[in-house]
Amino acid sequence: MKTIKGPAIFLAQFVGDTAPFDTLENLGAWAASLGYKGVQVPTDPKLFDLEKAASSKTYCDDVKGRLAEAGVEITELSTHIQGQLVAVHPAYDEMFDGFAPEALRGKPKERQAWAVNQLKCAAKASEHLGLKSHASFSGALAWPFVYPWPQRPAGLVEEAFSELGRRWRPILDAFEDSGVDICYELHPGEDLHDGATFERFLDAVDNHARANILYDPSHFVLQAMDYLDFIDIYHERIRAFHVKDAEFNPTGRSGVYGGYQGWVDRPGRFRSLGDGQVDFRAVFSKLTQHDFDGWAVLEWECALKHPEDGAREGVPFITDHIIRVTERAFDDFANSGTDAVANRRLLGL
Repeated sequence: MKTIKGPAIFLAQFVGDTAPFDTLENLGAWAASLGYKGVQVPTDPKLFDLEKAASSKTYCDDVKGRLAEAGVEITELSTHIQGQLVAVHPAYDEMFDGFAPEALRGKPKERQAWAVNQLKCAAKASEHLGLKSHASFSGALAWPFVYPWPQRPAGLVEEAFSELGRRWRPILDAFEDSGVDICYELHPGEDLHDGATFERFLDAVDNHARANILYDPSHFVLQAMDYLDFIDIYHERIRAFHVKDAEFNPTGRSGVYGGYQGWVDRPGRFRSLGDGQVDFRAVFSKLTQHDFDGWAVLEWECALKHPEDGAREGVPFITDHIIRVTERAFDDFANSGTDAVANRRLLGL
């Protein structure tokens, strides 16, 4: 077993225009001042030049060095925004255009090509940074058809996942060349949002070794899934971990679908760590039991609490939940010191 690394923090929700949230170095120093040891870095051009990182190890070494001086290291890079654009159903074209450079808006094919290139750059950049895992989204072609009414035509879902696999296969191969795992955050709005859809995707990419999971129990709480059983089933593919809390309190008025309500009023909503319903004692125990070899990364999302309070509270919360693994069995004191011959004798053999 391995001791989970941490605490770390995903910086995406904290990026801003004023210090200390305006540059990667300032964010790193801010995170370190709170007690974080690692930062998961969104590949926002304001923070990190992804294309330069793909072509220049010197640039990556410089970024690593400046963050080390601040007191943190990079846990993973994130391309959630670009991954979303690898596959976009036309119904969402206009809304997701804002994720792309302005020159590509209204040009879905060019936007997709840009996103694919960004992912390939992320593979090389991760290699240059010496990282093992990368965080992303899958995008979605079938999401408008998530509820089976009107009745879905035969083969619709199968074709969606076949196309998703075709789009991702060259990206996965690029990550294989760089020795880095893509960890898809299984998330509503993505075609990969639970175990069943992840299995469909694995079938579409021939069980590609680099297709793995970013485990975030909050998204399973909001789907009324067993987030602990998920670890038992898929632990071999879990290569990244978001520590994010959530609560689900269905009523006679609304349930999983939320009734088009805002986050404050939805029965299912994300919460700051410790304010929701996730049993993190059990989550950390299961991940440790299954030899998870990665970072515990706070992703702060809460409709109620101030983000800086959530970030500050996240350090002791994660620290208190990380299990320092034992180097010996608890009952070693009672070892009788028997050997193979004695064992056979005890069995009457």
